[in-house]
Amino acid sequence: MRMYDIILKKRNGYELSKEEIDFFVQNYTKGDIPDYQAAAFLMAVYFQKMNKQETSDLTLSMVNSGDRLDLSGIKGIKVDKHSTGGVGDKTSLVLGPMVAACGVPVAKMSGRGLGHTGGTIDKLESIKGFTVEMNRDSFLGNVNTIGFSIGSQTGNLAPADKKIYSLRDVTATVDNISLIASSIMSKKIASGADAIVLDVKVGSGAFMRNMNDAFELAREMVDIGNSLKRKTIAVISHMDEPLGLAVGNALEVKEAIDTLKGKGPEDLMELCLVLGSHMLILAGKAKDIDEAREMLKNTIENKSALNKFKEFVQAQKGDINAVDNPDENLPVSKYKVDYNAKDEGFIESILADKIGMASLVLGAGRETKESTIDLSVGIVLKRKSGSYVGKGDTIMSIHGNDEDKIKQCIKLIDDAVIITKNQVQAPKLIYGTVV
Repeated sequence: MRMYDIILKKRNGYELSKEEIDFFVQNYTKGDIPDYQAAAFLMAVYFQKMNKQETSDLTLSMVNSGDRLDLSGIKGIKVDKHSTGGVGDKTSLVLGPMVAACGVPVAKMSGRGLGHTGGTIDKLESIKGFTVEMNRDSFLGNVNTIGFSIGSQTGNLAPADKKIYSLRDVTATVDNISLIASSIMSKKIASGADAIVLDVKVGSGAFMRNMNDAFELAREMVDIGNSLKRKTIAVISHMDEPLGLAVGNALEVKEAIDTLKGKGPEDLMELCLVLGSHMLILAGKAKDIDEAREMLKNTIENKSALNKFKEFVQAQKGDINAVDNPDENLPVSKYKVDYNAKDEGFIESILADKIGMASLVLGAGRETKESTIDLSVGIVLKRKSGSYVGKGDTIMSIHGNDEDKIKQCIKLIDDAVIITKNQVQAPKLIYGTVV
């Protein structure tokens, strides 16, 4: 078998066999296929696309390129949640404890962020002493004891995906549904969950900017999961403005803790109830959405989710005082500057991508893998789309440590906030579900 023939076959629009896809993935991962041939192959896929069978075969081949996390030592049905990424998305920090408090084990492998703000791992490191570096036995032991753990992704889960994505990133072949779906799902399958709930974001702050593409990606990923014997469901959610109010690592951790205490923003709580309900149903803990929602609400009202989060923090060597009193025990920026409305009217939009870039300018995210994150900085919204504001009313607060960066941030926020004289309806949070 020759790589030349595989490239030619896909370039001419023919379906590739499992063996041909395996040949490409395994040999490219080992370094036996040069980048120039891999790039030609990816461009052929980009233009000719892959059918569902090819996409499933590609995903499984990437899974088989490295290790699989064996979760068989954890009692019960393991359900994972994955978000395609957005601005202010701290859902895992709230959802994990809620679902675990309902008796469903949550064993989550997460990565560090590259972009607007840190990933889940970076956010958690806002808590003094918190560690994500655990051996396999400690990770599984925490899930069995507490019901919930988040650990740092091992470098050898789906290594083919990491290598192929790096090449896609520099050859203009990122934006292809089959390649996106197989990239996401290979890591989820390798992570060992029995069932998967996907949160597919759509809007200015999301990877998928329009509704048709979001639903197409959701369908592709659900089909992959089901074809590989994982019960999979996808929820399409709004990301034209930030989720919740806080954008920035320590600020998002505080908001997650507030939400577990029953004092969080409505949209964050609602998204957790929607995603969590599907997780409970897939795990066999609830018969329908109504029963699942009530179970999840009870974990907030009776503080069992908050207590579960405390156990989780303590087990991973974090300072429990950060949960009891986050204002005094999480990183705090030197400056806090209010951003006020320049006119009166209704907020038509607070563009998530602009707010994300503004938080990146402050230092809340990484422009490159080598960048250092400032865990204390970020933005906290005081109003959201649909709200009425008078001239001079505070729309958001900027938390920063560098006055020049704060000035740059304000310029980006000027482009993010759109105020109109006409009344505006608050945007819809959930657009649909794909099963």
